[in-house]
Amino acid sequence: MSLESVVDGVRERVVPDESEVRTLETAVGELEERAEAAIADLPIAADTTLVGSTARGTWLAGDRDIDLFVRFPPDLDRTDLERYGLEVGYAVLPDGHEEFAEHPYVKGEIRGFEVDCVPCYAVESATEIRSAVDRTPFHTAYLEGRIDPFADDVRVAKAFLSAIGAYGSDLRTKGFSGFLTELLVLEHGGFRPFLEAAAEWTPPIRLDPADHGERSFEDPLVVVDPTDPERNVAAVCSPGNVARLVHHARELLADPRPERFEQREPDPLSAADVRARVEDRGTAPVAVRFDAPDVVDDQLYPQLEKSLDGIEGALDRAGFSPLRSTCFAAEDAVLFVECAVGRLSAVSRHEGPPVGVREHAEGFYGAYRNEDVTGPFIDESGRYVVERDRDVRTPVELVRSELFDVSLGPHVESKLAEGHTVLAGAEIATLAGQFGAELAAYFDPEP
Repeated sequence: MSLESVVDGVRERVVPDESEVRTLETAVGELEERAEAAIADLPIAADTTLVGSTARGTWLAGDRDIDLFVRFPPDLDRTDLERYGLEVGYAVLPDGHEEFAEHPYVKGEIRGFEVDCVPCYAVESATEIRSAVDRTPFHTAYLEGRIDPFADDVRVAKAFLSAIGAYGSDLRTKGFSGFLTELLVLEHGGFRPFLEAAAEWTPPIRLDPADHGERSFEDPLVVVDPTDPERNVAAVCSPGNVARLVHHARELLADPRPERFEQREPDPLSAADVRARVEDRGTAPVAVRFDAPDVVDDQLYPQLEKSLDGIEGALDRAGFSPLRSTCFAAEDAVLFVECAVGRLSAVSRHEGPPVGVREHAEGFYGAYRNEDVTGPFIDESGRYVVERDRDVRTPVELVRSELFDVSLGPHVESKLAEGHTVLAGAEIATLAGQFGAELAAYFDPEP
């Protein structure tokens, strides 16, 4: 099967039909009409602009999201921006509700479309932004007239990135945003040229669509924002997701199949499955389970990852040799580390300085000579050494004793203080009821 025939089939699936386009246009017209009426009642000037994939004609069929921005004068106080923004937002979406990113906005629904009505500043250029969302209208303006010939290729690229789990710039996914995908397809002149280029990538990769010139970025993929030379559009992309694109681009080019554009959800593991996996691997998994903090994912997952790093680091320093780790959240949250070492010896070796380094050596010898340790003695290298009793010998003992001594995210720490459970070994099978799919993905990983 040729790549072209596969892509043709995907295109039929991801390009909205005329009916969906008309429905979208009707919804946008109603939103803009309501917004203009609300703005007319304000004591200041403002206007609206449609942004995102629906504005650029690159949204996927069935993707029911509309982003309507309300632009206010740059000299408006932030408090007034938020107040007027919410006033217009609720006029546009009477049944909507308030959400918060950098500042509050209104989220609601119209004609089956999810709508975000977001206030921003009408700055002169993207380099003068006062809030992060101020840049978004400039992205839409930059692509206007450029992206149209490649709109369907963008849709195919989004479907491909979604299928491999690398689409989305949220801090849980750390993948490719819609704007980044559009820039990559535009830069390479279509989906296939983009795919062929990605298959040859050796990070770090640097692209500069607007020829801004040399800028210093440390990321594995750099796409200099054409509207702001100091920003890397791909900054959120993790090294793993960049590598994932490279791998799957090679796979698709070598063996084009429609299945490569379909998201694959693993069958959830049962508790018995999890116990069998643990027994077969002979490892020592440990997990901390607690009520998930009530914050948005972009706040939650960085805090979970920070907390996981703290726990994994403590286990590593103690000698339990973590193999892998992960975190997941739904009603509960879980910090999961699988260790290669399940039990340490009763004593640990603690080396001092060489005997010839008199001041430090005498200090070490004096500190331990009357302690309840084995030694001090001198090893064959000429150092003082003692062997001390370990405080903890298993991963679960360490996590229970040192959980609040490691670096934790603030909301995670608060929830842990309210209550948590530490699970070890086969006990992690109790997670299967809520996290069977996540455990399946962990125990049977794919690129």
